[in-house]
Amino acid sequence: RKDRKQASMPEPVNHQVNAARKTFQTLYQISKLLNTNLDPTTLSICVRLCENGVNPHALATVVKELQREVKAMNDGQLESSTSKTNTTK
Repeated sequence: RKDRKQASMPEPVNHQVNAARKTFQTLYQISKLLNTNLDPTTLSICVRLCENGVNPHALATVVKELQREVKAMNDGQLESSTSKTNTTK
């Protein structure tokens, strides 16, 4: 019977994964300090898009516009529910 070693990544790969994780955590902290309002998943998607050649300035413009649209929709829903509450009183 052969001794089975626990399946794990080779040391250099494990080191790279840990370095990437630490880099991302730092990037996320910077993102929070800059009030980007990006959750870790969205930030990760943005990083991958930039790594694949998307223009960061264009991506930032799109993200800001989407955030404005979401805020406008949420504000509209809030106003709509407030006006419904006022008309039923």
